[in-house]
Amino acid sequence: MKLKIFFISILWLAGAAMSLHAQIGEQRYNFSVGVNGGVNINSVSFSPSVRQGSLITPTAGVTLRYISEKYFGMICGAQLEINYSQQGWSEFYEDYPDLAYTRKMNYVNIPFLAHLAFGKEGRGLQFFINAGPQIGFFISDSHTISGPWDDYTGLIIEQHEAPIDNKFDYGITGGAGVELRTKIGHFQVEGRYYYALSDFYGTTKKDYFSRAAHGVITVKVAYLFDLMK
Repeated sequence: MKLKIFFISILWLAGAAMSLHAQIGEQRYNFSVGVNGGVNINSVSFSPSVRQGSLITPTAGVTLRYISEKYFGMICGAQLEINYSQQGWSEFYEDYPDLAYTRKMNYVNIPFLAHLAFGKEGRGLQFFINAGPQIGFFISDSHTISGPWDDYTGLIIEQHEAPIDNKFDYGITGGAGVELRTKIGHFQVEGRYYYALSDFYGTTKKDYFSRAAHGVITVKVAYLFDLMK
């Protein structure tokens, strides 16, 4: 079911691009590249659930964007990114302040985004929406742990030493932002959410967890410059 949703989102993105290309609009051939960076606010959807606090980690990468058309007031294109992203979770137990556990997982993520914008094409402000599927490749992980965990037998700790079973991550992502267009390039601020459809632990009937998937809120800035207009 999860793979079905993922592939449907890919087909939706491809269909949207083809549909936009087929519309009668003002053609554009604007190709831009740049860099992006920001922070992730991470959590993991576990079932059975695990208490968590906010884990803030870095993300950075490169952005490639192609604007193909302006249809009425909507600027249409596609965007590809290749990002380093640190994800994971941090456990929080209000009743046991002496316990601490954090797991950080490093990925290379590649979102494939439909890009829709409204506003100035020249210098000025644009408001935009990005949405589409994302794939990720697990690189490495690390964890920190402290406190007398063995004294609290009622807490779930199966996730602490478990290896990463699935190193290929996939899901859907989307967000919105604002872009300032100037003569020296384009400056963006964006908020985005990623919902993983895959699980990084085994989730078969013999495994402890039936769900172990990333949820990531990202706040990032980007700088793009035009290679072709």
